[in-house]
Amino acid sequence: MKPDALPARSRAFGTGSGAKPSNRTMTPRQLSAFTALALAGCASATPPAAPLPSDPADDLVRATLGQSVNVGGPKVTPLTLLEDSRCPMNARCVRAGEVRIRAKITLGRGSETRELTQGQPVPVADGTLELVEVQPDKIAGGEQAPLRPQDYRFGFRFRGGL
Repeated sequence: MKPDALPARSRAFGTGSGAKPSNRTMTPRQLSAFTALALAGCASATPPAAPLPSDPADDLVRATLGQSVNVGGPKVTPLTLLEDSRCPMNARCVRAGEVRIRAKITLGRGSETRELTQGQPVPVADGTLELVEVQPDKIAGGEQAPLRPQDYRFGFRFRGGL
């Protein structure tokens, strides 16, 4: 088949029998635009640094595994780390990942064990309980020893009803 007989698309991309490779190269501007578009799906916003525990503007209550804390109503005890698939802070990921824990939630009338996922409030009593923060951040590239369950600190927030 002659190159002129190929569909326009095949000629443009240099495919089909007898087609010669194109000698065209991308200009720096085209390359920059292509790179920006290609990386846009991988970029994630870096979350702001967490305030120090003594910061009065910080309304989080923090606990380690096995430690019970009062979170503005319910008493929360993180029991088990179920998943930590977070994107390391020094990496760019397509998906942010998540942290899931099993926690004991105690109210005046009893307690229950619930699964909490970071950033997903769950109904508790007359409000919602949320696992807001997980520390330390993960770091890629062997700059950090593997995190052990006892290394984790969890920040909780309770938003009560009216």
